[in-house]
Amino acid sequence: MGHTATVHLVRHGEVHNPDRVLYGRLDGFGLSELGKEMALGIAEHFVQRAEQDRPVHMLATSPLQRAQETIAPLSARLGLPVTIEERVLEAENAFEGLSSVKRQLRRPKYWPLLVNPFRPSWGEPYKQQVSRVLAAVKDLSDQAIADHGEGAEVVVVSHQLPIWVTRLWAENRPLWHDPRSRECTLTSITSLHIGPGGVESVSYEEPNKELSKQALALPGA
Repeated sequence: MGHTATVHLVRHGEVHNPDRVLYGRLDGFGLSELGKEMALGIAEHFVQRAEQDRPVHMLATSPLQRAQETIAPLSARLGLPVTIEERVLEAENAFEGLSSVKRQLRRPKYWPLLVNPFRPSWGEPYKQQVSRVLAAVKDLSDQAIADHGEGAEVVVVSHQLPIWVTRLWAENRPLWHDPRSRECTLTSITSLHIGPGGVESVSYEEPNKELSKQALALPGA
């Protein structure tokens, strides 16, 4: 018997961040009004899928406030509990808490952190992010299949960088990249299609594309 499941990695909605702080793993950054609208849109998207006989069976989220607030409307609409999953947390970043990051990087004290963009030297290595996200994806998909059978679906709210490097890995692309090239907009869905051999394919969609166009280009993810 094969084991198939789909794990939808959803990036959280827009964050209220008027000072443009690179918020990283900091507490206290919740969704903006637009972000809350995005969260409602994501809930509606998955409810419509359920009505088309593609129900979601499990929900999980990063412990950060912006992620929990993004999944809350979906949990309410589907009547499903939410598991807090530490392994899909935002990446560690030495610049966390700074505002106007580009300007700050001109200061010599930060230059030693910029030595190796391939790793990257200023934060959690890309490979480490991929390995923890994949471990979470495997556990969640195994649990979903055990509890709900073949074809089970899981929604996980996470953050741009861990989602993007996991997709790069799944598509056999180099993990090093230009941050401007990330295809992972606010409340976009990167779906990992799991088969007996692990992640077999990836698909991507943006149910809130019109709302994303209104979002501020804020730092952080």
